[in-house]
Amino acid sequence: MSDVLKQIRDFMEKEGIPGRDAYDLPTSTKTFPDGANYRFEIAGVERASTMETMIDEAHKRNITIHRVIAAVGGSTYCDFQELKDMAQMAAAEGIEMIMTVGHRKGWDAGSKEISTSEGAMQGFRLRGSDNISYHIADIMRNIDAGHRGFLVYDEGVLFLLNKMRSEGLIPAETIFKFSVFGGYCSAAGAKVIESMGANSMNPISDVPLPILGSIRKAADFPLDVYIIIVDSFGGMFRAYETPEIARIASPCYFKFEPGTAEGDIYKPWISESWHQNLIREKVKIASIVSELMERHAPEIKTSAKRPDDLVLPVAT
Repeated sequence: MSDVLKQIRDFMEKEGIPGRDAYDLPTSTKTFPDGANYRFEIAGVERASTMETMIDEAHKRNITIHRVIAAVGGSTYCDFQELKDMAQMAAAEGIEMIMTVGHRKGWDAGSKEISTSEGAMQGFRLRGSDNISYHIADIMRNIDAGHRGFLVYDEGVLFLLNKMRSEGLIPAETIFKFSVFGGYCSAAGAKVIESMGANSMNPISDVPLPILGSIRKAADFPLDVYIIIVDSFGGMFRAYETPEIARIASPCYFKFEPGTAEGDIYKPWISESWHQNLIREKVKIASIVSELMERHAPEIKTSAKRPDDLVLPVAT
């Protein structure tokens, strides 16, 4: 190893960032507050009817879903009563709900470069102060409906939301999950996002085990790891890797997102019945992974239903 690389890596270590990815795949000593290593997350609960279907399928398959990502197409497409109904169902079932809100970059009339190949590489951040204020207004609309968890992909918005939370402008218990669209997949990035107030982070979809291990060394918050992902993101299905993922990345959420492309799945004009069928498939895949974990790694723990540290919506 060159002197320059050694100097850089020594400095990284001094700052709490592993100098190398964790090729030795160390076992994480960190857990959820209840001592569990992994939990289950289902994305794409687009409407109240989708939530109702997901709960029904989870009961049928006897699997505990700990967290859902709701309204991926944008909560602005849900009317206020629907937002309240979703919050009430999640609260009653003991499921943490992370709401995906509008206003977003793709909705900005002056932001059509996102549809070009090079424009998409510029990042999924909001343009200008007006759009930030619209985005936070939709978060506050959801807070009024009872929601307490939100997906964030813009560091500027995260900075403001964390300040608003600390100063009491939004409820102190509100939590923020940093989205895969933030594009982070390093220990340094995770440390920055955690320091800015994020409560969990979704690394990019194809994160390998050594990088997961290095992120875990630097950060304490849960990592949200795709086990299956849409074809447009790579299409992999890491079912048999789940014991290693949970061992190395604990505490972590297993995420399930089958399909062709998120841009196809989450268009708001897709019928509710289509989303109901898809959510049943997601719960089925989660139940298969649960079976494989019990079969191959029974010593690695998952949480029981309604663990105390979940931040549940408030029924209004």
